[in-house]
Amino acid sequence: MSRPIHFEIHSNDVPKAATFYADIFGWTYEDYSAFAGMPYFGILTGSENEPGINGALTQRKGTAAAAGGPINGAVLTMGVEDFDACAEKILTAGGTVALEKYALPGMAWQGYFLDLDGNVFGIHQPDHNAG
Repeated sequence: MSRPIHFEIHSNDVPKAATFYADIFGWTYEDYSAFAGMPYFGILTGSENEPGINGALTQRKGTAAAAGGPINGAVLTMGVEDFDACAEKILTAGGTVALEKYALPGMAWQGYFLDLDGNVFGIHQPDHNAG
């Protein structure tokens, strides 16, 4: 069985996107731009004590999909301890709501946002009392 081992988020302004995600999720980066020949920041999401799936922020090639259009690509959902606190960080950093917080009854709170480049991502707070 396969599992995700890497993800990429395409951005028009990679350094600005890096700040956005670092402010919200605490991600750190390694600059691989010299190897890639374009802006390419490796994303580190885990630590020694907590596994994560690492990825990258890369320069968008071409124009972004139109706002409100269908999603073209994968949507990442990050686990968070406090949905409301994380949502506030997202909005403060310049993100916007794509789909309001809703309950997955008996499981979690879920919602979706747009980053500074219009990329959709989700946040998920486990909560057996959601509903």
